[in-house]
Amino acid sequence: MSTDTIPEPDRIEGAPHPRETPVLIGQGKAERDFLDAFAAGRLHSGWLITGPRGVGKATLAWKIATFLLAGPDTGLFGDPTLAVDPAHPDARLVQSGAHPRLAVIRRPWNPDTQKLRADITVDAVRSLKTFFHMSAADGGRRVVIVDAADELNRNAANAILKELEEPPANTTLLLIAHQPSRLLPTIRSRCRELRCGPLGADDLKQALAQAGHPSDSAESLAALAGGSPGDAIRLLNHEGLALYAELVRMFDGLPYINRPAALKIADSCAGRAGDTRFGLTLDLIDLFLARAARAGLLGAPQTQGATGEARLLARIAPNDRAARRWAQLQQDLSERSRHGRAVNLDPAALILDMVFKIEQTAQGVAAA
Repeated sequence: MSTDTIPEPDRIEGAPHPRETPVLIGQGKAERDFLDAFAAGRLHSGWLITGPRGVGKATLAWKIATFLLAGPDTGLFGDPTLAVDPAHPDARLVQSGAHPRLAVIRRPWNPDTQKLRADITVDAVRSLKTFFHMSAADGGRRVVIVDAADELNRNAANAILKELEEPPANTTLLLIAHQPSRLLPTIRSRCRELRCGPLGADDLKQALAQAGHPSDSAESLAALAGGSPGDAIRLLNHEGLALYAELVRMFDGLPYINRPAALKIADSCAGRAGDTRFGLTLDLIDLFLARAARAGLLGAPQTQGATGEARLLARIAPNDRAARRWAQLQQDLSERSRHGRAVNLDPAALILDMVFKIEQTAQGVAAA
């Protein structure tokens, strides 16, 4: 496989790469925090960009990288902003993926398996030695993006830690982390954190339109995707809203399920052609259980993921006792799902097993 066709692990299918995203939407506080530190002369060598997957962390990292590489005066006149003129020579180099003072550390390609590796290897981090040596002659600020830092294996994490402890001159390291708690405490302590949060429905709608996925279902997408444009695009790509509506209709008769509907959903997950739908179905069942547990504590959701969902959740999760039962079931079935995927259980059988356990729990809630 040529280097031009190797998939980029930090690109969401059906969306522009973060370096190509024109405007950072919904993360104004993180942007201002960085610019305030920069303007005050407190530019840390290490920055940890955290938040849920798909909310714009990588876009923020690429905006910061372009801002730093383009020069110290860029964007600081008028209202502070990370925006850089796309025609700027440094911005054009970043867009092309060929900036000599920018290094990107990601999961590498395995030519033996013809797949991306499961984690970032130490060799990928050691390549920074060559980058620092070659870029030193060019002068100017250097930037390293690690996407994502929670994919570093142990040796790679220790190698990054060494760079944070003794950063090369005029170098900024931007570490993206979906689950910062998985990082070495010493890595976290060496970085200043920029927190990115979920997007509201209006910002999500704007972000989807920018990514080429305009939608009139922004509120439902915001509810089901947790305010993540990346997850929302995944739902749109694979008809996730329609699938969630199928699940809600199947569960509408709880404490008894619609068995023909359950068999239809399970059969659609079978075989190689159903791989994507299988994974999405597992994720949406997990989400349904989480929303049921939350409804037992806080009441039915203000925004529905599908027609009839709020009424259904109010009925099956009327109190905190029910909430605890749904929360426990979510934990149990999440573990069941991970195990089933690991040992390649039959997808249809696994889905039906989970659905029947949901039915049993609903019957127990109704009898309590």
